Amino acid sequence: MRVLSGIQPTGNLHLGNYLGAIRNWVRMQDEMDSESQCFFFLADMHSVTVHEGREQRIRNVRDMAAALVAAGIDPDRSVLFNQARVPAHAELCWLLNGTARIGWLNRMTQFKDKAGKDREGASVGLFVYPVLQAADILLYQATHVPVGEDQKQHLELARDVATKFNTDFGVDLFTLPDPIIPRESARIMSLRDGTAKMSKSDPSDMSRVNLTDDDDAIMQKVRKAKTDPEPLPETAEELAGRPEAMNLIGIYATLSGISLDGVCAEFAGKGFGAFKPALGELLVETLRPIRARFMELRTDDAALDAILDKGAARAAAAAEPTLRAAYDAMGLMR
Repeated sequence: MRVLSGIQPTGNLHLGNYLGAIRNWVRMQDEMDSESQCFFFLADMHSVTVHEGREQRIRNVRDMAAALVAAGIDPDRSVLFNQARVPAHAELCWLLNGTARIGWLNRMTQFKDKAGKDREGASVGLFVYPVLQAADILLYQATHVPVGEDQKQHLELARDVATKFNTDFGVDLFTLPDPIIPRESARIMSLRDGTAKMSKSDPSDMSRVNLTDDDDAIMQKVRKAKTDPEPLPETAEELAGRPEAMNLIGIYATLSGISLDGVCAEFAGKGFGAFKPALGELLVETLRPIRARFMELRTDDAALDAILDKGAARAAAAAEPTLRAAYDAMGLMR
């Protein structure tokens, strides 16, 4: 079993990233047997679809590496690297551009959402983004990929590309990856709007809890989080139509390991004036050791680069046979 997952290095992790994906990555890493392997990569080549200064991009990659290690990714047990250190990603992407079809890419809803009405002004990179994702996955013969709702379509495209390449060139080269649906798929919403995902791009820093926030900042953000005037109900079913309440109770449930119904039962009849301090304290205690480790790691660029270099060497070795076989199948002499 080979598991591959990536994350764009767009700055520090926030609570939504951590509870929505990273905790599950750490759990998968820790539960892997000796015959299996996890590949976690920083998708810095994907990030070129958004203009960013050189120094900021470098800082983002290093900071994200530090955050992942601080959150529990072990670079000795898993392969942690950034795409740009493994040129095979770009090479295989170009080869697969000859297999992927414009019609397939035109159906990608993420491109439509991000391009908006200015489709003609969108970058080519944004349009072919899913082909690079397919290369990321197929390069390592990944058997499983953790995905959320917004990435299922891209994984299906990777399977289509793999099937067509194998058929067109009469080879059994690419493994068709299966999705991993996390057993706890926490969907963390904005603290200011319970109907919108917690996001780094939200202009309000009060909408999210960053893993770099100090204890006082976390408590303040929870205290000022949007809620409603109703007391907490006895069951989660009664939270219907109360998105902000559901979000805060969901965060507490995920961090504590208590069911939604269990949290409701514990705080039933109480207002958010009583619930928010309890949630804030739980967040502070959970994030404090991660923040401390992150702040320690991010001051040592040489150590972070050494981690990424080591991971890239392992990734390149794993990717080389697949890339060589793809060139050979297409009759491209090297």
